Amino acid sequence: MFVEAKPVSFRVANRGSMKCDKCGHDAVMHAGYSGAHLCDEHFRASVEKRVRRRIRSDGLVPRDATTEDPNRWVIGLSGGKDSVVLAQILDDTFDRDPRIDVIALTIHEGIEGYRDESVDACVELASDLDIHHELVSYEEEFGVRMDDVVDEDPEGMAPCAYCGVFRRDLLETYAEKLDADLLLTGHNLDDEAQTALMNVLNGDVEQMAKHFDASLGPLGERADQAAFVPRAKPLRDIPEKEVALYAHLRDLPAHITECPHASEAFRGEIQELLLKLEADHPGTRHSIVSGYEEVASMAADRYRGESTPDLRECAECGSQTTREVCRKCRLLESIRAM
Repeated sequence: MFVEAKPVSFRVANRGSMKCDKCGHDAVMHAGYSGAHLCDEHFRASVEKRVRRRIRSDGLVPRDATTEDPNRWVIGLSGGKDSVVLAQILDDTFDRDPRIDVIALTIHEGIEGYRDESVDACVELASDLDIHHELVSYEEEFGVRMDDVVDEDPEGMAPCAYCGVFRRDLLETYAEKLDADLLLTGHNLDDEAQTALMNVLNGDVEQMAKHFDASLGPLGERADQAAFVPRAKPLRDIPEKEVALYAHLRDLPAHITECPHASEAFRGEIQELLLKLEADHPGTRHSIVSGYEEVASMAADRYRGESTPDLRECAECGSQTTREVCRKCRLLESIRAM
């Protein structure tokens, strides 16, 4: 079942006008950045090949993983197209590999008319794939719901600013609780290109360095981050429209709609800019991310150890932070004071 609450724009080829470059069958898509025309079968194979290549190039499967001591991967499964496609491809790849143990983690933010349907998609997919599924919520963990946070807004911030802090905290907390070796998220090429361009336009070279060590660089090239479960993004070579098309062609239970509280104005402007650049100059996103990765690697070498504050346990919740009380706990205190 492919649940599409809001139309997602992706190019599907006119089957009468284009043929697959691989087999001559009717094409379902044309990739402007490569010039390729691909049919259903070869398009899906192309996406899967790129994801598996990223897994290899980032060194996500350790050489010492064994059937007796498997690597545990936790997927942040939101029910949207990206995380659903990631979960499906990982299951296709590692279902019969006893060295990898995959667990799905879903976070319910408490957004009426939005998250409930996507949670249903997560439950359905986890059942179909027969993988362990954990469901946690802001309400159970923090005693707040995002709908209420938006109404109160004690800090005068965009909803995404609150939600990002709470979501990251739960992903990190439950990755630790589940004894994960790796935390995987469904960020696609568009997401990474937007983040890269935002950091460049902000002139934030130190943030580039942190980005590299946190989730961008191959595991073997990152600085030691023993306090946190390492993150990885196996979909980051796949354009967003191709992720959506893949989910559609495989009839995956993806719930595609925009969060009603979404309000990242700067990212939205960057998104529009990149879409126009990509339309006029195919391959722009790939070029941006490729160059950014190289610069981020050099920035990581430059900044490592120089200005990284010492981590300590939050006085309220015990999570790792650079301050006496972590950002999450300070936000919760503001919300509860209203």
